[in-house]
Order: sequence, then structure tokens, then C-alpha cells
Amino acid sequence: MRENPRFALSEVAEVRRLIEENPWVSLISATSAGELVASHYPVILDRAAADDEIVLLSHVGRPDEQLHELGTHELLVIVQGPHGYISPGWYDAAPAVPTWNFVTAHLHGTPEILSDAENLRVLADLVDHFEDRMPEPRRMNGTLANAEYAARIVSGTVGFRLRVTRFTAKNKMSQNKPAATVERIIAELDGDGPYSSPALAAEMRRSREGRTE
Repeated sequence: MRENPRFALSEVAEVRRLIEENPWVSLISATSAGELVASHYPVILDRAAADDEIVLLSHVGRPDEQLHELGTHELLVIVQGPHGYISPGWYDAAPAVPTWNFVTAHLHGTPEILSDAENLRVLADLVDHFEDRMPEPRRMNGTLANAEYAARIVSGTVGFRLRVTRFTAKNKMSQNKPAATVERIIAELDGDGPYSSPALAAEMRRSREGRTE
């Protein structure tokens, strides 16, 4: 990812927030066969990690662990937050080109393969993480029958823990534009036009709080 100091996102807390709010990620491996392999799975943060660490918990379905050669080399995890088209018509009258605002992070680390027991716990935590907001949450381990079912599905998945050893993150939210232009862009994104995106508008507001002219 091309780096630009103006758009760099370096705070671990902000990257953790990005992961929590956008848990569907891309897993990319360069294998020993010289091939690139990509898969897509949900992740959660390991709550046992220190505040200044980023540790991911997840799983892959078999045979993805073989295709990725999981655990034998570094894995690239791409997290994508809100993004969208920004029309030059939202700027001022001066000539301009369109652009795309986005927030994303590239995370690197070598996965640690989990035992079946740990994998089952992570699968249950994943389900709980997403079911907690439901009016009647469904749990993997809610009954003996569910527990037996959960134990069976472990055989079809491989759990992993990934401690992020380095990351590159970018938060491009029109920081290079005047404050009045940023306000117009936010208003358009909050509107009902063809490129409206309230989630992207919210991210721009977060970035605007710390901007300097």
C-alpha cells in the first residue's frame, strides 16, 4: 500500500477499533509453490492481549489451512473500513478530479494453530460476539445437543491466533481539503444521493476532529 504521511493511521487503538467494527477480513498467503492464496473470514480480537497489541482470533474451513500452508509463514490480513466515491462536484468551482475516501489496514503475522479445545472456544466466542446483539441470541454451547454439534464442526475447521508483528494503515478522509470542503463532502455522504454513505460520513467526522489547517 502506497504510504502518505498525511493519511497514515498509526495508533494501535484506532486499528483495533477498525477491526472490531469491520471484522470480515481478507487472508492472503504467498505459498511455497509461488502462488497467492486469498480467503475471507470473520475475526475477533483476543481480549487477553495487552492494550498495545493486536492479536486476532479466527478459523479457516478445511482445506484452506492446507492451501494457505497455515502456520508456516507470514499471513497478510487486510481489514477494510467504510469507503466510497468522492465527486469533484462536492468541492469548490476550481478544476479537480474525483477520488475515493477509505480506511484500511494491512496486518502481518504468522498464525499459531490452535488445539481442538481452543478452536471450539474461539468458535463459540465468534458466535457470541455476533449473536449478543440479537433479541434471542443463539449459542453454540447452550445445550448438550448444541455442544455435541459444536464438537462435530470443529473437525471441519482449523482455529488460529495471529499476533500482529507489524501493520500499515491508512485513513484517507479528505484531510488535504479545506474545512469547508470537508463539510460539504460530509453533507453529501449523509444525503440521499447515488454515492451517499452515512458510515463514511461518520469516519470523516472522526478524522475532522483532529485536523489542523
